Amino acid sequence: MDHQTDRVRELVDELTREEKLSLVHGDVDPTRTATGYLPGVERLDVPDFRLVDGPLGVRVPGEPATAFPAPLAAAATFDPELSRKKGAAIAREARALDQDVLLAPGLNLIRVPHCGRNFEYFSEDPVVTGAFAAASVEGVQSEDVIATPKHYVANSQETDRAVVSADVSERALRECYLPGFEAAVEAGAGSVMTAYNRVNGTYMSEHRELVTDVLKDDFGFDGFVVSDWYGTESTVDAANAGLDLEMPGVPMHLMMAGAAEEGDGGDADGEGVADAGGEADGEPDASPEEMDFGEFEGGMPDPENHGQFAEALGEAVDAGEVPESRLDDMVARVLGQMAACGALDDTQIQGELDTDEHRELATEIASRGQVLLENDGVLPIADDADVALIGPNLHEPTLGGGGSSETTPVEATPTAEGVEARAESGGGSVSVARGVPEIEDRSFFDLGGDDEDEPEPDVSIDDAVAAAEAADVAVVVVRDRATEAADRESLELPGEQDELVEAVAAANDRTVVAVRSSGPVELPWREDVAAIVASWYPGQADGEALAALCYGDVDASGRLPVTFAPEAEYPAGEPEQYPGVDGAATYEEGVFVGYKHFDAGRGSATYPFGHGHSYAAFEYRDVEAVDDSTIAVTVANVADRDGREVVQAYVRPPEADGETDGPDRPVRELGGFAAVDVPAGEAVRVELELDELALEHYDEAGDGWTTPAGEYAVEVGRSAGDLRLETAIER
Repeated sequence: MDHQTDRVRELVDELTREEKLSLVHGDVDPTRTATGYLPGVERLDVPDFRLVDGPLGVRVPGEPATAFPAPLAAAATFDPELSRKKGAAIAREARALDQDVLLAPGLNLIRVPHCGRNFEYFSEDPVVTGAFAAASVEGVQSEDVIATPKHYVANSQETDRAVVSADVSERALRECYLPGFEAAVEAGAGSVMTAYNRVNGTYMSEHRELVTDVLKDDFGFDGFVVSDWYGTESTVDAANAGLDLEMPGVPMHLMMAGAAEEGDGGDADGEGVADAGGEADGEPDASPEEMDFGEFEGGMPDPENHGQFAEALGEAVDAGEVPESRLDDMVARVLGQMAACGALDDTQIQGELDTDEHRELATEIASRGQVLLENDGVLPIADDADVALIGPNLHEPTLGGGGSSETTPVEATPTAEGVEARAESGGGSVSVARGVPEIEDRSFFDLGGDDEDEPEPDVSIDDAVAAAEAADVAVVVVRDRATEAADRESLELPGEQDELVEAVAAANDRTVVAVRSSGPVELPWREDVAAIVASWYPGQADGEALAALCYGDVDASGRLPVTFAPEAEYPAGEPEQYPGVDGAATYEEGVFVGYKHFDAGRGSATYPFGHGHSYAAFEYRDVEAVDDSTIAVTVANVADRDGREVVQAYVRPPEADGETDGPDRPVRELGGFAAVDVPAGEAVRVELELDELALEHYDEAGDGWTTPAGEYAVEVGRSAGDLRLETAIER
């Protein structure tokens, strides 16, 4: 490390002003493969540096790669080790495609269920978010690739994301929205991406308090802070606030031209670029001011935001508006990460693309991340059962939502193909009926594209009902349609899918519904069906993962990382809170986000945080406090089949004696969790170390973080709504 530090210092001393500026703003990648690109400095042996999208898999135009399940699906496993492996796998694929920086993981807290990018995030809970953020970063960085946690910070909605101000208290920031980023920094993240939105009136790219004082000073972040694409709002204010790298740094029409040459729909982290009229020869037919983003207008950044850290930054340094030392620090942070990942001395690994190991991992995450919300004995399906498989999109895998996380797999298993193959292997049969028209994806990449669709085959609910009546079991697969740059208008399933489920359930009382969604959806028919599976966005293993769960080849071990509830029951239910009024979304709910809101009696949940049934059955025994931060509990599998349980520990703070005893605290906060394998008829002893975040709170008027003395109850169980045993620790 000392050698690397010395090398970086020498380089900063030797670079000319022009060369320094070239390392703090993006340019057009001559290979047309990178989301963001920095040209090297040949005379000093500084190589080109490429940044690429990747929360669900590497996104390089024209280069297929493994399409992993959405991060929300990974979080539903409650097993961060799987996300560490996933991060390492995606990083290896990035290296195989000559990319140096992965624009992932996304780790914004899920504040509102409508957010179009919730599928890219982990949870409504900061402890779960922090654990998965750290694991993902560790995996990425272990393979000579720089991880980029995003979007810093309080980017909780896509509606007006480029301008809205998240007006949020420091306590809520510290307790809810910042912990995931701190965990990512502690895990070794080399880059952090700022969000488009403002926080308390200030754009994140210009927010000195949060970027320099909190991220760099308090958290000790020594990597570089990169803007979201076209999210650098100024030169002087952004540079002095601590932003180190402007992306993409070039006019949007040039990025569009490059994308058109590659036959792609646009740039990536979005975050920018939609193809609003690029010609096949790469010449755009629309200048930035003429671009029409259609329904995504409110979610797209200003295409004129580029070149802030080019000549304008040099002029600001000459004028004394930005210190020369600040420019040197920006350059040193970028070069430091080039050195850290081996780019400066050309020691990076070569990487691997779409290996058997990566495919198996994608299948494991997709299988284990499914959550069995309901099961009235219909699952697992018998091997020899006759199954009616019904749904509008059975012919394709659900890879993810729209936007910069879109992936193109080398191979994928559509829903029907996977279920049919599994049924055939067991001696059963499958009849397929779509029932209702296809639910089309949403994405700003489709703007200006070919509007000529394939003719829609004739479909009818009557055909689906007939198939269901003739089958032993009916499996209906439904989905939502989420995308970056726009929120879901409601939590209802689009199209006639609710009517389809209701008709099938009336025809067959052994109806299973699998829900492919970006987060919570409303389930008005839930009491009329025999089983419900939350499958999220499963990626390329779609069909085989669903079949594995439905036929019982894997235990149902997924748990909800986000609460399911009717739309009106969630926090941030007033327009002032979401989507905001007069350019501001007021976080009046404070720290009462997710299950903390429901525990406080402010809403009624359909399925609580942490919920999920199993094919096994578990008993909890003999809980005790090991010390003042660790508890232990025995989990026994009393079923005749092996199972995997997710043990959850929730902390209740000491009872307050009066108004002077501190702020209003949640009833309980998740303190720790573990996914454990428990063989049939056996028991395991599980120790959980409690996260300090569940014990302390942030005192804005006092000394910051504080842990009041007293007895903290620790409740252990299967979900926030199913707590079995209780012990206590003293602080």
